[in-house]
Amino acid sequence: MKKLLTMLLSFVFFQASAQEPIPLYGSVKPNSKGQKLSDSIANERVYQVGEPRIIPFLVSKEENSGSSVLIIPGGGYSRLAYIVSGTQLAKWFNTMGINAFVLIHRLPHSPDVINRSLAPLQDAQRAIRLIRAKAADWHLDPSRVGVMGSSAGGHLAASLASIEQPIQALGDGIDQFSSKPNFSILVSPVITMEGEFAHRGSVENLLGDEEPFKKELFSLQKQVTEKTAPTFLVHAQNDKTVPVQNSLLYYEALQAHHIPASLHIFPQGGHAIAVVNNPGSTAIWPRICEVWLQEIQMIKP
Repeated sequence: MKKLLTMLLSFVFFQASAQEPIPLYGSVKPNSKGQKLSDSIANERVYQVGEPRIIPFLVSKEENSGSSVLIIPGGGYSRLAYIVSGTQLAKWFNTMGINAFVLIHRLPHSPDVINRSLAPLQDAQRAIRLIRAKAADWHLDPSRVGVMGSSAGGHLAASLASIEQPIQALGDGIDQFSSKPNFSILVSPVITMEGEFAHRGSVENLLGDEEPFKKELFSLQKQVTEKTAPTFLVHAQNDKTVPVQNSLLYYEALQAHHIPASLHIFPQGGHAIAVVNNPGSTAIWPRICEVWLQEIQMIKP
């Protein structure tokens, strides 16, 4: 009962501390048929996105480190678990003085989307650009904007960090800003779209039957370059949904390109390791991550 009360109080806190959602686009969206859609939300999951947006969680002036992070929820590219891998993480970042923005991006199966595989990445890129465009208003440092993603959200976060291929944009003032994050935090991430270690649900939902040729593009261990941001990886050996080899493949690619990287594989934790209530040694990963953020000078000790 006590645990349930704590969870309910935490949920109320999130609702009270989140600012009003900010649309990523105006009347025109890239890669859109122009349809008007509404959100479909059930069981703390978003199954259809009407208006792609970011939900800001800004810290007070006294606590503001100037750093910020875009949080991308997981859900296998079929839904967005915006509470457990979104707003709960935003509160954790706020305790470190980091401003957080939860991304609600279009899903590949949206009837409004023309090119299914590019829509999530277009929205993620736009979100980073929007954060930088409003950096002065929010008292943010545009050179300290990171990304965090869990599961398929980790795949989209790693796509944001690694894919160099230009994506169609609107060409407005916001699109003049860089969409590359300054750091990445990937939790139980989907990385490869090929071979035995691929997460089949994410592959099918992102690429479908029409775009299997993009498996290499979205196998992110093949897209790492010298420009990829410093990366923190967390995975559990007993993850039965996304094999731990996904993180290993990405780490090896980061090492090959001399990208600063910190890999942490724990024996327990299952899939999409949370920020609290983790078994055994997995419980310490948030503290390790905080020290890593200090180490790469995104926050002060």
